[in-house]
Amino acid sequence: MDLTLALVIGVVVVALVFDYTNGFHDAANAIATSVSTRALTPRAALFMAAAMNFIGAHLGTQVASTVGKGIIDAPNGSHGLVIVAAALIGAITWNLITWYFGLPSSSSHALIGGLVGSALASASVVHWDGVLEKVVIPMVLSPTIGFSLAALIMIAIYWIFRNRQPGKTNRGFRYAQTVSAAAMALGHGLQDAQKTMGVIFLALVVGGYVAPDDPIPQWVILAAAAAISLGTYAGGWRIMRTLGRRIIALDPPQGFAAETAASTVLYVAAMGFGAPISTTHTITSAIMGVGATKRLSAVRWGVAGNIVTAWILTIPAAALVAALSYFALHALVE
Repeated sequence: MDLTLALVIGVVVVALVFDYTNGFHDAANAIATSVSTRALTPRAALFMAAAMNFIGAHLGTQVASTVGKGIIDAPNGSHGLVIVAAALIGAITWNLITWYFGLPSSSSHALIGGLVGSALASASVVHWDGVLEKVVIPMVLSPTIGFSLAALIMIAIYWIFRNRQPGKTNRGFRYAQTVSAAAMALGHGLQDAQKTMGVIFLALVVGGYVAPDDPIPQWVILAAAAAISLGTYAGGWRIMRTLGRRIIALDPPQGFAAETAASTVLYVAAMGFGAPISTTHTITSAIMGVGATKRLSAVRWGVAGNIVTAWILTIPAAALVAALSYFALHALVE
């Protein structure tokens, strides 16, 4: 086995490990609200989320193309594969750090940060226009839209059900949350599994096994879908507690509104623009949006502030770890 093939296999394995950590890190995105409102039991919610993640991963490749072709240009051969591997190490490290502290940071932005950091360390090309248009602008817009849309849906629910008995309304929305949580999990698979597909495709291009204009191979789609589904089923209980209870105390109508708004933003961003937005940012801002409609003090803004701090740190922190990883791998491999 030559060095390039060995590195390609190694990068694919590391990419699937990242995909797995993405799954258990972001499991809370899809199900925290429905579990906290007791619409679903934790294990049933995880199984549903894993299945919907797997299906969602097969619904498109626009986001994968953005990640694989629109962020950096890595040189062909072993040097390019070292760059991709370092990017993945940076993303995985930040995922594990934020998981340990229970902070719902963005796996997507950790991956983007890793790619940019390893590219800068290696003096490779970074497509700053692509980073701006496909990452930075959506990073600002998606939480804003998620917050606003969730608030509007919640206000509509309050108005439509203003004369209904609260007990019956809550029971009905517990059933409705099964659908909205499934939609959220489908959107997570559509968004986040594709990011791993894009990185694997980038490694295959750099290694000379596919051409840049080739479609993403089916085995890459299946592998990424399976890895994120297994990771989701493993669960991310620390982050689930943060999203489900520590930001606001959710009731079923609020959970439904947050999930509906967040999943809508995910679908539009993926299918309409191929933008790799953060499912974490979107659902967290949607939860804040529904809480703010009741009263501003219903949102625990201190917890929200810690989460936003993690958002701001994600790209530079993952980039720094990726850059250090690049220097270490470069010294070992080349």
